[in-house]
Order: sequence, then C-alpha cells, then structure tokens
Amino acid sequence: MSKELEQRVAIVTGAGSGIGRAVALAYAGAGARVVVSDIGEAGGLETVAQIAAAGGEACFVRADTSSAADNERLVAEAVKRYGALHVACNNAGVGGTGADVGDYALDEWQRIIGINLSGVFYGMRYQIPAMLAAGGGAIVNMASILGQVGFRGHSAYVASKHGVIGLTRTAALEYAARGIRINAVGPAFIDTPLLANLPAEARAALGGLHPIARLGKASEVAELVLWLSSDKASFVTSSYYPIDGGYLAQ
Repeated sequence: MSKELEQRVAIVTGAGSGIGRAVALAYAGAGARVVVSDIGEAGGLETVAQIAAAGGEACFVRADTSSAADNERLVAEAVKRYGALHVACNNAGVGGTGADVGDYALDEWQRIIGINLSGVFYGMRYQIPAMLAAGGGAIVNMASILGQVGFRGHSAYVASKHGVIGLTRTAALEYAARGIRINAVGPAFIDTPLLANLPAEARAALGGLHPIARLGKASEVAELVLWLSSDKASFVTSSYYPIDGGYLAQ
C-alpha cells in the first residue's frame, strides 16, 4: 500500500519541538523526505534522529523564518538535496510577551510580526516557485484559534495569526488553478514544551477553556496537517481548519 506522501519532499519550519516535530514525524511516516528546519540546532537534529530511528529520511537546515534570505536558502537546500519541493508546513512561531496595546513594546511587536506573519509570507514567497517547477504542491500554514478571536494582552500574536489566515486565503486563490493548494490550521492550546513549565493548576485551567476539557496533543494537529498536505484533501484549498476541542464554538 502506497503512503500518502511517498516520493515527495517536504519542509517543516519550527520542527525542533512541539507541533513542528509532530508534523515532521507524520510527514516522514507518510513517506516524505523531510527538510527539518528550526532556529535551534539541537532540537532540529533530535527531530531528524527520531525520523531516522523510525526508518524515515530527513535532514536539518537551520533557518530563522523572520529572514527572507534564510527562507530562500532553506528552499534552495531542499531542492539541492532532494531534487524538488512538493509540501511545506510553515509552522514556526512565537507567543511573545503580554501587555495591553497602549503599553506594548514596539520592538516586541516587530519581533512577533516578523516571525509569525512575515515568516509565513517569506516561506511561501520561495516555496511557491519551487512547487510550480515541480508541477504543484500543498502548503499548510500554522495559524491559531486566535486567528479568529481576540485575546487580551496579546495583540501582536492575535494580529499575526489573523494575518496568516488572510495571507493563506489570498495566496490560495492566486495559485488554485496552478496546482498548489494552500490552507491554514488553527490549533487551540496544545500540550507542547511551551506549556511544560506552567504550574499544574495553570495547565488544568487552560485545559478547562476547551469544551472537550483538556489540552490538545501535537500529534492530533499533525494528523490534520498531514491530511491537508496529501491528495486526500485534493479539493481543499483556501480553507481555515480549527482544531480546538470546541473552543471557538463558545
């Protein structure tokens, strides 16, 4: 039985831990050769090691997604090593510090927008030409439930994730007839290393925000990303898929 991404080459940014690692592992398990990218080398190499231990094929390329040049180099390395690019998950992102809009630090605003929004644009800016050259492809951009609603104290993050959804929909319309599908995924609060240092009561409180009464798992998000990246979702583009345990229904 063939695997969903057999013979395909995939890039995953922010793949050194959490959702990005889970997506990279899912892609590799589905037969893709995966270019694991992260700003942190240790985490990225650990993801590559886990893929190799499971019998998959991957390499690590360090990149800062807020840098256009790094995104260009990342795509070039993928094509140089594996011959093409067919799939990308633009996952890298940061939460940032909390403050009301009237007190928000200007440099922190620029940092969050640079990574979370400009980073997705830079990724697609160089991924799309490579995918066109390969005959088509699929891109999944990591948004958030906060791409749909507000959240006090986190204006930069909320604005960046709203922007990711708008950017995704626009790019999807531009390339739908040219063989590239582009979608966004919106996780709620997911049990990743970002939340690992929170006290138990704080983690329980976050879980309680969801009608399903728990935090999500990175592997659950990865399953959705894998489906959107595969031919099983061949008629799906320009869509936003929340994976939120019912959060947005409230």
